[in-house]
Amino acid sequence: MRLSHLLICSLLIFFVLYAPQPLLSLFADQFAVSPAIAGSLMTATMIPLAIAPLIYGLLLAKRNPLTILRYAMLVLALTCIAFAYAPSFELLLLLRFLQGLTLPAALTAMTTYIGSRYQADNLQRNMTLYIGSTIAGGYFGRVLAAVFADLWAWQSFYFIIAAGLTGLALCIPRNQAQLVSNPLSPLSYIKQLADAAVLKLYGAVFCMFFCFAALLNYLPFILQDTFLITNTRDIGLVYSGYLIGALASIATPWLLRKSHSPWYLLCAIFTLYSVTLVALMSSQLAVFLLAFTGFCGAMFIIHSTAAPLVNKISSAPASVTNGAYVSFYYSGGALGSFVPGMVYQQFGHIAFIVSLLFVCLCGLALVSSGYLAGKKTTLG
Repeated sequence: MRLSHLLICSLLIFFVLYAPQPLLSLFADQFAVSPAIAGSLMTATMIPLAIAPLIYGLLLAKRNPLTILRYAMLVLALTCIAFAYAPSFELLLLLRFLQGLTLPAALTAMTTYIGSRYQADNLQRNMTLYIGSTIAGGYFGRVLAAVFADLWAWQSFYFIIAAGLTGLALCIPRNQAQLVSNPLSPLSYIKQLADAAVLKLYGAVFCMFFCFAALLNYLPFILQDTFLITNTRDIGLVYSGYLIGALASIATPWLLRKSHSPWYLLCAIFTLYSVTLVALMSSQLAVFLLAFTGFCGAMFIIHSTAAPLVNKISSAPASVTNGAYVSFYYSGGALGSFVPGMVYQQFGHIAFIVSLLFVCLCGLALVSSGYLAGKKTTLG
């Protein structure tokens, strides 16, 4: 399978994951639910995303990841069509949960394919390209969903996603050799992940995405309540800071060459992540947007550094390593997409950001500990 084909598949798959996010306030009004309940549309997807990838990682150790990817994309296409016709909020939640069960199969299959097929510098470069495609998918999925909702109907965007997923899935090659390792017992695979450095990195990724999912999930409500921005198209355009910040991920290989080690770079960027959260407490729109751009850029650099690093330091097969990575990543997203929303409802914008800052500092403590723990991990 060509890498370009896989990257386009990734783009459409992330459309499915993030398209509802800028529409949460619209869904809250349309179905007469609170912001926290509307935010549960993301939580309903993040919960299975947090649990299923490790299980899929164990299964993918014995299966062709491209076959899994093809069927997962076809299932996602069907759920998109059903989502567009759903008459109730409860059915939307159910369909989002089904998407959450399917998405980790696709995500783990893609990272497994890259982790198994490429090594050393090629692994770093192609994993960075994959992460770039997820960033683009997250951005364009949000913005296009908002634009379609404003100009036509939000359902029309879901029909386009479904058509694209179906076409791409049918073009995935069927006769490519399987990229699988010699099968061991599930317990043996899990034991291979029980390394202090690997677990610290997973914990830091959990904290990173907890903060990111929380801010982006409740961004439409902050823009409405604090800055009086109510139009879905304008809310979608605010996510431009997401794309501008994403360009920072392109610089990750260069930053790694200039850093003492990946752990050192992670410490520096987690510090920047914390600083941008402090700036996001501002009630001035220009400061908030600038901080939001920096926040997104920091997150993408952390992600682009951590994903290849865990593949290098883990002794487990690529499918298991990446399955666990995706599990920790979306565990943070599942909690971040709901718990901080309750803080926001009760105490407002400032308390919401303070709660995220606390979690971010926990992530900084974990990568600092990983940096100081051993020179083999730090310099290797």
